[in-house]
Amino acid sequence: MMQRLWMLVGRGKTTTVNDAGPIQMVQVQLGANEVRDNTRRAAEYGFTSSPPAGSDAVLVFVGGDRSNGVIIATNHQASRLKNLQPGEVAIFDNQGQSVYLTRVGIVVNGAGLPLTVNSTPVVTVNAATKISLNTPELDVTGQIKAGGDITDNSASSGKSMAQMRSIYNGHGHPVPGVQAGSSTVNTNPPTQQE
Repeated sequence: MMQRLWMLVGRGKTTTVNDAGPIQMVQVQLGANEVRDNTRRAAEYGFTSSPPAGSDAVLVFVGGDRSNGVIIATNHQASRLKNLQPGEVAIFDNQGQSVYLTRVGIVVNGAGLPLTVNSTPVVTVNAATKISLNTPELDVTGQIKAGGDITDNSASSGKSMAQMRSIYNGHGHPVPGVQAGSSTVNTNPPTQQE
């Protein structure tokens, strides 16, 4: 009986992960001479990961039976985010990417990875109809590219960028008192005010 109690909980390192089935199966190294193949790994609903080789693993063995274990927690020490404040939450990977819910806002970190990986953008947001950003200001440090038109939704305009470009391209400046020779004349403001 005492032996079974000692065998209820184990700690080890992950070596391989099979993530193809309905539950993840992991190979775990427990001590120098004990390797457990096809050990189930339980994860919280809505969260999933594939722990890198060498991650810490905590296992529970039903009835102390070492052939009937389940991994209840994993940790990859080298990539774990550190110094979170009480109540903060983060998801992260071993490349430095993260979504960090701080006490003062949300920080999404793409870790400076290349713009695309296998022709897929590093940060992708998919939505069926639209994405709303409810903020008084949007700061962008790089270029903004749009596959479609951009519309000014303010009550004063409601015009698209294409419409505004057309107005700009067609506007004129009256030039009073045109004179020949080398004299200079300043133009009036444009006739189109939009």
